[in-house]
Amino acid sequence: MAIPDSELILNKDGSIYHLNLLPDHISDTIITVGDPDRVPSVSQHFDSIETVIQKREFVTHVGYYRGKRLTVISTGMGTDNIDILLNELDALVNVDFVTREARPLEERINLRIIRVGTSGSLQVDIPVGSHLVTEHAVGLDSLMQFYPLVETGLEVEVSREIQQSLQLDYRPYCVRGSDLLREQLGAGMVAGNTLTCPGFYGPQGRVLRLDLRLPTLVQQFQQFRHQSAEGEFRLTNFEMETAGYYALGRMLGHEVVSLNAIVANRATGEFATNSEAVINDLIAKTLDRV
Repeated sequence: MAIPDSELILNKDGSIYHLNLLPDHISDTIITVGDPDRVPSVSQHFDSIETVIQKREFVTHVGYYRGKRLTVISTGMGTDNIDILLNELDALVNVDFVTREARPLEERINLRIIRVGTSGSLQVDIPVGSHLVTEHAVGLDSLMQFYPLVETGLEVEVSREIQQSLQLDYRPYCVRGSDLLREQLGAGMVAGNTLTCPGFYGPQGRVLRLDLRLPTLVQQFQQFRHQSAEGEFRLTNFEMETAGYYALGRMLGHEVVSLNAIVANRATGEFATNSEAVINDLIAKTLDRV
């Protein structure tokens, strides 16, 4: 069945609606960053740049690094933007824009998507300046209320316990990322479980002028533990996108990993004085390993 014009929206030049990209604009390995201004921080290391495209917060540079074709894209913040990003990247490689039909299963392409972003530590033993690779991500956002995500037994157990702990009206979702990419890129990094929050202030327990519904929110995050045959599960850090990446990546069949530069520690109240150096070190490390 052809996908209707109202569902697969193309621009006048045939590019996908939000990203403004054509299928030949992307490589099979994609590095994503939140901040549009951080895209040049990645592409400055490229040997050559062949494509530069910008629409809204989505800035794309495509080029070569040590002979390998790479794409770097900025996403903006939040899982709502990741919903756009993952669906449109998948369409670029797995939908025929002429016939408007999804490619047969045997022809589908699996992308390698690497999020490189900042994050805050929840635990005293994960200091500012650390690099953390996410094993599982837990989403407090509502994105998976609209998709048929299939979770493992452990993932359901963890998310149910977090629901009870936070007295939520809905069950969060929990998803494991790519073992392949985590092993390739995460050597020497802290391995952790990332909490994805639907906001920067209240959902992450920050108070400026508004009080929190749960005044001990951060402490509850920090103290959460789940015991299973696989060992102890704790929440190590939080940010605003990773769970969306992992859930959509699983459903669409792409390899996805989240690499986090820890620039704040909520247990100690610290914020990195050299936050740009922390993220730039992570960018260099990612490029060397990709």
